[in-house]
Amino acid sequence: MRELINKIQTNLGIQSARSKNISKHVFWSFLYKSGSIIANFILVPLTIKFLDNENYGVWLTLSSFIAWFTFFDIGLGHGLRNKFAEARANNDLESAKGYVSTAYFTIGAICVIFVFLSLLISFNVDWTKIFNTSNALYGQLELLMPIVFACFGLRLIFTLITSIYTADQHHSMQGKISFIIAVGSLVLIWLLTKTSKSSLFMFGAIFSLFPVLILFILNLYAFSTKFKQFKPKWRNVKREYFKSIFGLGLSFFVIQISVIVMFSTDNFIITQLFSPAEVVPYNIAYKYMGISSMVFTMVLVPYWSSITVAYVKEEFDWIKNAMKNLIKFAIIAVILIVIMVLIAPYIYKIWIGDLVEVPVVLTVCMATYFAITVLYAPFNYFINGIGKIKLHMYSFAIGALINIPLSIFLVKYTTLGVEGVIIATIICILPNLIIFPMQYLKLINNTATGIWDK
Repeated sequence: MRELINKIQTNLGIQSARSKNISKHVFWSFLYKSGSIIANFILVPLTIKFLDNENYGVWLTLSSFIAWFTFFDIGLGHGLRNKFAEARANNDLESAKGYVSTAYFTIGAICVIFVFLSLLISFNVDWTKIFNTSNALYGQLELLMPIVFACFGLRLIFTLITSIYTADQHHSMQGKISFIIAVGSLVLIWLLTKTSKSSLFMFGAIFSLFPVLILFILNLYAFSTKFKQFKPKWRNVKREYFKSIFGLGLSFFVIQISVIVMFSTDNFIITQLFSPAEVVPYNIAYKYMGISSMVFTMVLVPYWSSITVAYVKEEFDWIKNAMKNLIKFAIIAVILIVIMVLIAPYIYKIWIGDLVEVPVVLTVCMATYFAITVLYAPFNYFINGIGKIKLHMYSFAIGALINIPLSIFLVKYTTLGVEGVIIATIICILPNLIIFPMQYLKLINNTATGIWDK
């Protein structure tokens, strides 16, 4: 496999060590992500048959609801990623150790409080009303929600290891873990369908516990081998490291909340304004059209931390060449999106048969959304990589404030129906197609001032 990668690199004219490392991890990411996509696609019809449309809609909404709480990491994951990469680029091992320990203990303390409060609240809430579903699920949801909250808290801590791997230029590790979780979950759910009756509780418990187990094992392995010297220790936790991570992390924190509001509230809005069953076609269209974004992200992910290191070392020519290539990939991804729209009816028929009907208009709207995100993504990753994210933060924050009321307005006062939810998101992110490229040009040409340089 190594010889094949070297041959591909030679044929493509890839020469620099950084570019070779990126292309290697893009190759592995492609394999892992392809496997994850296949596993997740097989899982959808299997799950619908096991749970039925309403229960599957409840699970999708529940998953989105839990995703809202990712803001509890207050941006420290992204902050750690940038600061650890900078410290390693400058051979500052003490700071690198301090950033890791400070991030782990800070997130650990936050998660303990989060889990305690969520468990306290969970037993005093009627989740059937929250998810607009039948009272028959009351008992299952009452048992499931504490497990989901506890696992989410643990996952928030253990996921930090993927930030460390990525910052250390091991870009495909996140894809590898996602692949293991996707395939493992598929196998476990398949076994569940053979040994158990339909149960939202059993399904949700498996989906919550399995990823935590895999990430826990990765943490044990990483801090016993490659990152042994960076193993979290209380004595390495210092205020200046927290300030450094949190200073950058706070902006990422605001961006995370904004992204959650714009992208993770859709299922909840649809559930409340329509029903859990209406969430299913929406998510099927999202999963299908999202393939384009997933493929492009495989190429993008390695560049974040590589751009961080290149910017620290003032290797601007490499950054410019990298961005030119990423823009070309973005255009190819948009062409792929157009093709996917044209063949969508045939793919849906093969994939889910007659289980769910996905309107053509919904597919087109979803394609438009992904085309926009793909086109501004290269500039977004550059901005994230160098940490000049104030303007980025304001753009997403304004979009988040507008998104929910605009979604409700388009659904209630127009004839758009469910499509109005994704159209509202499209309207909120559209300005980024202008703002992000402008900021990149100003920064790379050293003409950025004011908010453009913060």
